Amino acid sequence: MAHTPPGRYVVKPEWAQAELPLPPPYTLRNVIRVIGPGAIFLGLSLGSGDWMLGPAATARWGPGILWICTVSVLLQALLNTEMARYTLATGEPIFAGFMRLRPGPRLWGPVYALLHLGQVGWPGWALAAASALTAAFLGRVPRLDDRPVIIWLGYAIFFGAVALVVLGARARKTVEWAEWIVMAWTLLFLAVLAYVFVPASVWRAVGSGFVIPALPPDRDVRNWVLLAAFAAYSGAGGTINAALTQWLRDKGFGMGGTVQSQSVMLGGERIAFARDGKTFPPTEANLDKWRQWWRYLRTDFWFLWPLGCLVSMALPAVLAAHFAGTGEIWSGFASPTWLAQAVGWRSGLVLWTLALLTGFAVLGLTQVGIAVGFARIVTDILWTAWARTRPVGRSAPSRGLYYMVLVGYVAVGCVAMTAGDPFRLIVIGANVAALNFVALSIHTVWLNRALLPAELRPSLWREIGVLACGAFFAALLVQVLKDPARLRALWGS
Repeated sequence: MAHTPPGRYVVKPEWAQAELPLPPPYTLRNVIRVIGPGAIFLGLSLGSGDWMLGPAATARWGPGILWICTVSVLLQALLNTEMARYTLATGEPIFAGFMRLRPGPRLWGPVYALLHLGQVGWPGWALAAASALTAAFLGRVPRLDDRPVIIWLGYAIFFGAVALVVLGARARKTVEWAEWIVMAWTLLFLAVLAYVFVPASVWRAVGSGFVIPALPPDRDVRNWVLLAAFAAYSGAGGTINAALTQWLRDKGFGMGGTVQSQSVMLGGERIAFARDGKTFPPTEANLDKWRQWWRYLRTDFWFLWPLGCLVSMALPAVLAAHFAGTGEIWSGFASPTWLAQAVGWRSGLVLWTLALLTGFAVLGLTQVGIAVGFARIVTDILWTAWARTRPVGRSAPSRGLYYMVLVGYVAVGCVAMTAGDPFRLIVIGANVAALNFVALSIHTVWLNRALLPAELRPSLWREIGVLACGAFFAALLVQVLKDPARLRALWGS
């Protein structure tokens, strides 16, 4: 039996119907086995928002600014669950859902591919990792005259990240294990440093900063570009959040377990592409299974991910608040070395080197994760858009598209690395992520209201919350646009 999406859809193929798969029993063992998106994207947020932007914002304005992180993370958690709602109900990633709305895949496919490129096509993580490694070798903070060395080393890290995309699943599996080890080590390292060096008064100030709203009283000391970047990368950021729905489909969450896909060997591993999803009849039995699936999502997106984001932001912020005087500005090639500057000069070469190597590992692996994710995310978006414009049964090309996407990413990244320092590139990408949150929030509410049956639609307060997420980032971007001097400085003009 086929199901026609109600209302305002453009692409005509009807959804086939099937029974909603039964989730595994809700036990601690199954929770650990089933959950995953929150942990995956926590690692990405650690490499930019937590390691770079959070400490920079805390050093500049003090811990009273950290409430922006709390608001951002909670709003993102709500947006994440509502994007996942569509995928659980249909087996389609949220990007495929957007293409069902006017004016259709010919617009929304390229638009979201470009928005994702605009967010992550600035390989500031590779340059930041290169800066940290350069400092470790030189035994000092990098200066402007070290720029050529850092740029070339950044290219090497960037191309190494892209090479791992091509080498295949075994190499990437090793990287995934390395990411888990580095994330655990980094949080442990930061926790030990904070425990040893930071007094209780600073801990209390940071804790209150997460819950008591405050802005700097002097308008002139606010840098809205940095504030918007800090807010956007307090979580995973923009279209990276939306990509979690591709992970949910691939892992068989909800109706993702019923979707028939076209499996292709790309980059040394088998990747599944699916033109259309399936829906389920809203019977009482299926709705009961729906609530069980929702319980897993709630655990991941409302407990694991927000708590992890706040903890991983708090640890660097505590150190930055203690070691940096309020008003201190971190930027340029020296910004990735902030922790080494804070503890290394006070405690000797061992902590200096450990801090730099930890920063190198965190930032370098973030660049690897971004590169691997970009190829899969954008290929999936463009393949779906292409397939939706062709007759049912005719497959869209995938192999050539995958490598074309990868070549485009490398070309844009190489140009971007010659144009700015690592901190600037990360801030630019984070502001594009803020713009992406505005688009995703509006589009998600429209999609769920237009296409999901009444039994599966979100409640009104959830829709208001998702729109509040878009409004929050839109308000920050309005302030950014009202500060043209900052924008010119950001672009180096």
